[in-house]
Amino acid sequence: MEHAKEKPHQCEVCNTRFIQIVTLNEHIMTHTGEKPFKCEVCNERCNTTENLTVHLRAHTRKKTLKCEVCDKRFSNRGTLNIHMRIHTGEKPFKCEVCDKRFSNSGILNEHIRTHTGEKPFKCEVCNKGFSISRNLKKHMRTHTGEKPFKCEQCNKTFRQNGHLSVHMRIHTGEKPFHCEVCEKRFSGSGDLKNHTRTHTGEKPFKCGICNKFFSRSGILTVHMRIHTGEKPFKCEICNKRFSEAGNLNIHMRTHTGEKPFKCEVCNRMFSQDGHLILHMRIHTGDKPYKCEVCDKMFLKSGNLNLHMRTHTGEKPYKCEVCEKKLTQSEDLLIHMRTHVGEKLFV
Repeated sequence: MEHAKEKPHQCEVCNTRFIQIVTLNEHIMTHTGEKPFKCEVCNERCNTTENLTVHLRAHTRKKTLKCEVCDKRFSNRGTLNIHMRIHTGEKPFKCEVCDKRFSNSGILNEHIRTHTGEKPFKCEVCNKGFSISRNLKKHMRTHTGEKPFKCEQCNKTFRQNGHLSVHMRIHTGEKPFHCEVCEKRFSGSGDLKNHTRTHTGEKPFKCGICNKFFSRSGILTVHMRIHTGEKPFKCEICNKRFSEAGNLNIHMRTHTGEKPFKCEVCNRMFSQDGHLILHMRIHTGDKPYKCEVCDKMFLKSGNLNLHMRTHTGEKPYKCEVCEKKLTQSEDLLIHMRTHVGEKLFV
């Protein structure tokens, strides 16, 4: 009771108490994500006047010390010394668990939590814990919807500066990550990592239901919908649902009539790039599917599968009337007309 008298103003979210109502109001913004205090120098926003004051010191503090390698300036010798390790490669701080080395003690302390599992930074909204404070800050934007990083070329906004940096490569065409095997280049390190698995054959993501392995977590996520039956993507015109966004996009073209893929030889248009690839073989004469029995070549894998039945004798289509078996579904349709009396040719 005595404590309540000393600090009469209580936060309804986390029960922290404050002496002044103005301090409580500023504290509440840590839960809501509101940042009403703006730096007039760089437009950075802060949730309390105290944090804004701390931030402003970065602008007012004189930076008299200069890095002789890259000319970056610093306000104190300690910060410059830490920065110099970027150039020298010095990593004086060692993890006693795994011997990994770091350039400063703060990064080592963050790393130690990967071994201890400690997550001291907790989201007040959903209780998710984080080992690094900046990861909590990034996470909070999923609740507030804040996207403070804006592309100056197309005005698209992002929650993280790193996401903006990767996005900018769409405009610049920069592809800094290259495959050591085939020299193919990529704009993001994640894209390179995924590509590398096409060479190594690595498939680290396993379906817990059918034990099938996948090279990418996203492919596993889509695959899981086979088991769950989930189809989260709905056509707003006919209400048909799809398990993948790409399949919905392709389907939408049946409504719009859009055919964005054009044959440069005959100008024929197609709704899917796969259809264009198949069509191009008419012009190139490419027949990539070969029968291992007689060496006959085919444009499509489906045509090869049909042809293989001439060698295997497989006849998977059976007439329900006379039980005659046929190799193709089209042959079964023609055959069925002999029972109903329909004549194919007049």
